[in-house]
Amino acid sequence: MGQIEQGLERALRTRPIPSSTEARLRFLLARNRGSTPTRKVATMLGVSQRTVQRWVSKRAEARRPPGPLQVRAIEVAVLARWQPRIRARRRAQAGAEGFVVHTRARFGFAAPAGSSDDPRVRWITQDLPEEVARELFAARDAGAGEQQQTVILARALGHAYFREWGRRAHGLHVAFSDVEFADFSVG
Repeated sequence: MGQIEQGLERALRTRPIPSSTEARLRFLLARNRGSTPTRKVATMLGVSQRTVQRWVSKRAEARRPPGPLQVRAIEVAVLARWQPRIRARRRAQAGAEGFVVHTRARFGFAAPAGSSDDPRVRWITQDLPEEVARELFAARDAGAGEQQQTVILARALGHAYFREWGRRAHGLHVAFSDVEFADFSVG
């Protein structure tokens, strides 16, 4: 998962996901209530029911920690099920009102070295309109990679930050390079 996608995910959550693997397993078991929650969780994670029972056993001698691949599968399962209504509401809000992006990237014009227009790392915090939010989420849903999302974000930041939505710097070409941090906030 790239930095832009991680930033979008953070913007859609109001609380962090459980930090420990045990807490994540408890969340999945509570989410899948019924006669056999361990069977449902085991099916979801691609392991046996007995394996899940060993992971959550209260007896220390029977407990077995999950391996690295299972820990990642547990994290992915929790992320997919964490705060679904809040995520939907915040995504709709971003699509209706836009969002704020905070990023650190190398921006500049094609200029001789040492010029004030020479590309340099800049911290930028910019309001972006709802069209950009809808385009980024649509690209993410379609399976677009980090590079495609970077192009969308660079184009939007070029229009908003450098060109002030067409009021200056006509013909300027903006491209992200060396993106170090991209975070979004909604509402």
